[in-house]
Amino acid sequence: MKILYAEDEKQLSVAVTEILKMEGFTVTPVYDGREALNAINNDYFDAVVLDIMMPVMDGIEVLKEMRRSGNHTSVLMLTAKTTVDDRIKGLSEGADDYLAKPFAMKELVARLRSLMRRQNDYRYSVLKIANIELNSNTCELKSDKGSLRLNNTEAELLTFLIRNINTYYSAEEINTQVWNGNESAEKAELYIFYLKNKLIQIHSKVIILINENQYALGEVT
Repeated sequence: MKILYAEDEKQLSVAVTEILKMEGFTVTPVYDGREALNAINNDYFDAVVLDIMMPVMDGIEVLKEMRRSGNHTSVLMLTAKTTVDDRIKGLSEGADDYLAKPFAMKELVARLRSLMRRQNDYRYSVLKIANIELNSNTCELKSDKGSLRLNNTEAELLTFLIRNINTYYSAEEINTQVWNGNESAEKAELYIFYLKNKLIQIHSKVIILINENQYALGEVT
């Protein structure tokens, strides 16, 4: 499992890199955003860990360039910022997960393994319902009115909702069913509402339904 770890604090980078190697990962450490983007463009990685606050290019800029070029490698953002708006900014640019600093190494390892496991579970399928089509390999969501790309986590969520059309779940149940309880109800709700907006953007004939803090995918009547 190859990981790119982009972190400008070199002492922290050395420590995290060594622990990840002990956990069985192959790790390439880089120390600024430009170095991270060059590595991504010239090698294959199973997942990328990006610190938002990096010199030369910050993590969000690197993420934007990745997604703009069609690179859909799973990305975990590291940030000292913990407000909802800061989280949404990373997710809106295509991040799959985020972790606030300082973090516990056990949680970083667990999240990386979860990202890669989920990536393997949900790829190589095309799902169609109403006027939309989701390609889980490319994370492309399209309708007869337009198309856009989801991040891997959004694609997992939409896959689950399509397969369980018109069935309501709480945020906690979605966390358990989709991510094996590795996220939180709060994070599940963030992805739900962000996916809701993306479906609206492409004029989907299926929408996120909300009923007393429960969520489902249903066709527009």
